[in-house]
Amino acid sequence: MLQQTIRQQLLAIVGSDYYKDDPQSLVTHSYDGTPMLQALPDGVIYPASTEQVSAIMKVLNTHRIPVIGRGSGTNLCGGTVPVEGGVVMVMHRMNRILEVDLENLVAIVQPGLITKSFIAHVESLGLFYPPDPSSMAISTIGGNIAECSGGLRGLKYGTTKDYVLGLEAVLASGEIIRTGGKLMKDVAGYDLTKLLVGSEGTLAIITEATLRLVPPPKYKKTMLAMYKDLYGAARTVSKIIENRIIPSTLEFLDNATVRVVDDFAKLGLPLDMEAILLIEQDGETEMVERDIARIEGICRSEQAHSISVAESPEEALKLLTARRSAFTALARLRPTTILEDATVPRSKIAEMVLEINRIALKHQVTICTFGHAGDGNLHPTATTDARDQEEIHRVEAAFEEIFEAAIRLGGTITGEHGVGLVKSPYLEWKVGPAGVEVMKAVKQAFDPHHLLNPGKIFAKQSRKRVVLQHG
Repeated sequence: MLQQTIRQQLLAIVGSDYYKDDPQSLVTHSYDGTPMLQALPDGVIYPASTEQVSAIMKVLNTHRIPVIGRGSGTNLCGGTVPVEGGVVMVMHRMNRILEVDLENLVAIVQPGLITKSFIAHVESLGLFYPPDPSSMAISTIGGNIAECSGGLRGLKYGTTKDYVLGLEAVLASGEIIRTGGKLMKDVAGYDLTKLLVGSEGTLAIITEATLRLVPPPKYKKTMLAMYKDLYGAARTVSKIIENRIIPSTLEFLDNATVRVVDDFAKLGLPLDMEAILLIEQDGETEMVERDIARIEGICRSEQAHSISVAESPEEALKLLTARRSAFTALARLRPTTILEDATVPRSKIAEMVLEINRIALKHQVTICTFGHAGDGNLHPTATTDARDQEEIHRVEAAFEEIFEAAIRLGGTITGEHGVGLVKSPYLEWKVGPAGVEVMKAVKQAFDPHHLLNPGKIFAKQSRKRVVLQHG
């Protein structure tokens, strides 16, 4: 708990209803969506404006108290666990759409806005905001920006970073900065907007975002391709891209995931398939029909066992919703579900899935794999029990080998979840010692006293690199 004089200063800024340090509030904000990580903060504060955020940061900076920015806490890298105590700053009160500019096709929003609510609002205006993380029903725009969230539509439309044109943010000192704006071009100095996107709350507290909107697709079609051969599914992914077709969605589910999702969503899927591809294309009607026909031909040439096209928008939505529910479905199996992410070149998808299966068998753990095959981003997911420490040790050893395999195949340790606490021991494997030092120098420039989300991204000790070669 903070000293009484500091508490009084914070209470004076936000009022007695919006600073909490009772046991329930502290426990509630001691963990996030990442299993088996927990640390109590000293307080929880709910600002209502940029000016309040600035005033809060000035108080905390003066007394060298850590601050952890937080949206809904849905991240899966331990990114909002207050490992060094301090104050958790929850942005939910700052949840307004400030402007939708139809002339410039941009929106200005506050960070606490729920992603799905924002998407629904812009769609009601005949516009489209493509980033669609699986947690969008509860995740916030600010959280999406902090983690540079991806989603099912990332292959064709890109991720959050591709739609953030400008930011308002508060530095650790309490100073307010503005980056970018309603501009399609801006090369005035370093691109601080892109630097802050994906910085995981370690450089500044985001208080406002200017987001790019696009016209919505006029038409879409969704299909399922089922394979008894894993390599056939993987080759299909590569050949679709090789033929210069960029689907809006190109998702992969392995056999174990198919079984669980089907039991959860009651889709009636065949349970003897080694892999299923969920493919959606959108755009002009003629182009979509042509692409779907070409994709179907590619699937057949790669020995797809069966192919089906959704007959209605409702059926298509049911399929996509089932894919988004994969984590929820898997979480029903065991008390603890650890969902990870690793990305490899698309051509290495089959090798990576086989590596995951081999590693799971070696360590005698259950790992199901699904993910965004179109951009090489896989989500190996372990179902386990945190109470069984010996099994948890085997799960952790398996994931370490999975990250090694991803880098060996020319990939990375995280495609969209972020580094946070969980991946920090492996960052050096990806970027090298010099890369880590450059990142630390950036952190030092923004946050010289290391008050913003301390303990994240940079591990106190790097793990020894084994044999990692790019394939």
